[in-house]
Amino acid sequence: MKIMIVEDDKTIRDMVAEALGRWGFEMVIVEQFDTVLPFFIKENPHLVLMDINLPAFDGFYWCRQIRELSNVPILFISSRNTPMDMVMSMNMGGDDFIQKPFYMDVLVAKINALLRRTYSYMETSSNVMEHDGVVLNLKDGDVACGDRKAELTRNEFKILTILMQHQGTIVSREQMMRGLWENESFVDDNTLTVNITRLRKKLAELGRDEFITTKKGLGYIIP
Repeated sequence: MKIMIVEDDKTIRDMVAEALGRWGFEMVIVEQFDTVLPFFIKENPHLVLMDINLPAFDGFYWCRQIRELSNVPILFISSRNTPMDMVMSMNMGGDDFIQKPFYMDVLVAKINALLRRTYSYMETSSNVMEHDGVVLNLKDGDVACGDRKAELTRNEFKILTILMQHQGTIVSREQMMRGLWENESFVDDNTLTVNITRLRKKLAELGRDEFITTKKGLGYIIP
């Protein structure tokens, strides 16, 4: 998932980018604040972090500009703290608001919730997810390739769902475990390794032993 940061405070911008990068997000950062909209069109991010106080035009202006083109989730981050600022953020088309200074864990939780609401529900509406011939049945919890099928355990199903939702993006082990936690399925690092191994074995039995790729030191990806 690609996140666009519109923040003129370099210290905060770099801190957020570094933290979100560790979660496996791809970051694109605005540095020319008079060309936010063209940059948005070029990068086509999955979510926008928008400061309110910006050079040239403020975040409300750019939010309205983006809303004329896209329903992408927009999360305002601002030192403004009045109820009117929060109301304005929502009225201008923002989806959520977080006040500076903020805890990074809270920001990540808000981002994950927005992405989950925006994209996961869209993907699950058909009850199947498909990539490169591998079909994950979200209703029955099994995976198929051609005429071959394998049943998955709850954790194997959740892991494959997370990877297919982020197809083309590296998913870190921490991100994976957080996703399983949200599913109330506690796993530690060793248990995650065991589940990944079992999932790969089942995919290999379907003829797709290279479906999940390991990025050493970073996580996993379905290319």
